[in-house]
Amino acid sequence: MAPILEFRSVSKVFFKGDTRIHALRNVSTEVEQGELLAIVGPSGCGKSTLLNLAAGLMEPGLGEVYYDGKPISGVNSHVSYVTQRDNLLPWRTVEDNVLLPFELKTRSRMPVGERKERAQKYIDVVGLKGFEKHYPAELSGGMRKRAQLARSLVYEPDTLLMDEPFGALDAQLRLVLQAELLKTWEGSGKTLIFVTHDLTEAISLADRVIVMSTRPGRIRIIERIELPRPRDVFSIRFLPEFGQYFERLWASLKEDMHQGADV
Repeated sequence: MAPILEFRSVSKVFFKGDTRIHALRNVSTEVEQGELLAIVGPSGCGKSTLLNLAAGLMEPGLGEVYYDGKPISGVNSHVSYVTQRDNLLPWRTVEDNVLLPFELKTRSRMPVGERKERAQKYIDVVGLKGFEKHYPAELSGGMRKRAQLARSLVYEPDTLLMDEPFGALDAQLRLVLQAELLKTWEGSGKTLIFVTHDLTEAISLADRVIVMSTRPGRIRIIERIELPRPRDVFSIRFLPEFGQYFERLWASLKEDMHQGADV
């Protein structure tokens, strides 16, 4: 099967005043249709830049990015993007926030009644039934993340991009939302690309884990995680194989943890 997403010799440079910041250098990789790919690496290694390129929010300086066999030019309407901040609109209820993608997706001709049914489906999936008419200020941080996830899933995108969506949450809530994410994704046939700093989270969720080097970001290793599915995100970390994956990935990651960034 052809990959759904391809990065072909991609490099990216940003400018801050007169300073050149090399975010990515010669990155080439493929993302398989229907897989859950996790990307880990030091801060500033270009993880979020890869997601922005996949979403069509920026262009590579060198190289090309392809989605479903076609070069990405402009915003990629086939993906949904869950950023680190929830970005819920404070003047809209949970239901109205979840319905927002239908308003932004200009080609959507789904009748209003069907839109509301779809929104309710994903509000239920993420465990927010009963909070449809609440505003973001009335929700906890975890509930806001759930609402953001429902909003990203509601128009059933082919690919979901997630940039450290659970990074600011406490450990217990992270486990709950990781489990909800897996339950939603497993069996869906959707592709999910998940950026995280947490190796345990990456191994628990992913089919494959990419470890990036310090800036300029390059791929150090790609590890296939052959742990059985469906997965229990709590108990899976006590498997001996889990520890072996962690040791190998950490051995690669720690080489860059104390190095200065190349700017």
